[in-house]
Amino acid sequence: MNDTSPTAASPASEAVLPPPVAAVPTVSPIGTPWLVAAAVVGALSVASLTLALYSQQRVKSLEQELVRRQQDSQGQAIEARALAKQAQDLARAADSKVALLEARVAETALQRTQLEELIQQLSRSRDENVLADVDAAVRVAVQQSAITGSAEPLAAALKQAEERLARLNQPRVERVRRALARDLDHVKAVAVVDVPSLTIKLDEAVRSIDELPLLAQAERRTAAPAVAAPAASAPGAASAPGGTAWLSWLGTHWSALSGRVWTEARGLVRVTRIDNPEAVLVAPEQAWFLRENLKLRLLNARLALLSRQFDTAQSDLRDAQATIDRYFDRSARRVAVASDLVRQVAGQARQLNLPRPEDTLAAIAAAQAGR
Repeated sequence: MNDTSPTAASPASEAVLPPPVAAVPTVSPIGTPWLVAAAVVGALSVASLTLALYSQQRVKSLEQELVRRQQDSQGQAIEARALAKQAQDLARAADSKVALLEARVAETALQRTQLEELIQQLSRSRDENVLADVDAAVRVAVQQSAITGSAEPLAAALKQAEERLARLNQPRVERVRRALARDLDHVKAVAVVDVPSLTIKLDEAVRSIDELPLLAQAERRTAAPAVAAPAASAPGAASAPGGTAWLSWLGTHWSALSGRVWTEARGLVRVTRIDNPEAVLVAPEQAWFLRENLKLRLLNARLALLSRQFDTAQSDLRDAQATIDRYFDRSARRVAVASDLVRQVAGQARQLNLPRPEDTLAAIAAAQAGR
């Protein structure tokens, strides 16, 4: 048997095989895109560097332009400050000159006004002075009458002016005298409010407040004299027999006693018509405050009359009248008298419309104008 193992045949097979060939390097297809990308990146880098250099040059040129313009602006600002300061100096000088001129103009105007007044005073005659005084007196009297609410100051001023013009005895002022007479008649025809008499009436009403009966107070009734009839029939009863006298005396006294009991029982019940229920509900301790409040109302009305504030007086008088009508017994005589006093004062306390002496003022103006 032939031994055909591999170990024995290996030298022969190694001698038969050809020598190994050297490996040839091959180019991989993946390396080509990397080269393209590297070329593009390089181109972009060059372009970026170029653009950066250009931008830097442009920024430098802009900075130089800004510096130049800033220098020009600073120069113009300095010139503008100098011009503004010069203008301010000129304006101050002009203001001082204008103020000086205005002061001189005002002084000249004042001197002219004083000179005109002196000329008017020198050229004004005696009649014009009298007319001016009468005009001033009448106007002051009108103001006094408006303040006091009385026609007496105006009437006195018109009368004095008429007497003064009568002493002057000049035909020029005759028209003014006639106007004064007409206005004086108009003023005298005005009804003057007699404040002192009204205050006296209010004082009487205030004094009577404490004695006025309230609706809440029970009325005091006196018992009727029921013993007059028995006294009159006593002489006839004495002459009668004993039994008849006893019966007569018993019947007489029984009738008197029953009459007195009936009178007292009737006094326990009182029927009264009351329009305001709150008037009956006034407690005894509240009656004092009610009377004092009514007194204060009347005193306030009195002060308003003295100060010529007729609207305020009318308001207080209305409230006082309403209080009297609501809480006091109007059937009582004292309440009626007090209510009548308050009504009289309210009817007479009216604001006067004093006539204005227009005819006199117009006549004085016409006489001063030379017409």
